[in-house]
Amino acid sequence: MKATILNFSTARLLLNKIKKEDQQMVFQGLSLPGIIKYYGVNYKSFEATEDQMNWYENLEKSGSGQWWVIRSKEDSKFCGAIGYNDFNKEHNKAEIGFWLFPEYWGKGIIQESANILFDYLFEDLKLHRLEAYVESENESSSKTLKNLGFNYEGRMKDCEIKNNEYISIDIYAKIKT
Repeated sequence: MKATILNFSTARLLLNKIKKEDQQMVFQGLSLPGIIKYYGVNYKSFEATEDQMNWYENLEKSGSGQWWVIRSKEDSKFCGAIGYNDFNKEHNKAEIGFWLFPEYWGKGIIQESANILFDYLFEDLKLHRLEAYVESENESSSKTLKNLGFNYEGRMKDCEIKNNEYISIDIYAKIKT
């Protein structure tokens, strides 16, 4: 099933499908120490970011997800990205992810972006469950998820290796009500 390409608008934000032209900003974000500290991927060169751009494109082609650029309506500045992946039609679930440039932290941008996506994911895609996986030390994302109505379900201890060390991952879920 191929994903439908949609754009969204909120009072302050525009969410547009990530395109090849966004690669420079994706590189800037996913190479910035404050963002990648708790993020699953990072890139040391613009060219290496091509892998991420291909991942976005392949999500859409396979129907397993879609990611959007979050832009300010006021000045069209690139604030970050949000999306879903690992869409499982059989079990009516997917995973949500997001990142923002530091100058946009604490301004309710993820809350505003996610809330409009929830309508699409729960109503149009008919998801029953939306999951989020967060490094256990990432208190900011955990707080954001709780504010979005996600429930903490547990910790997978030492389940991944990052920077040659084991890290633990917390799982959160939001169930359609």
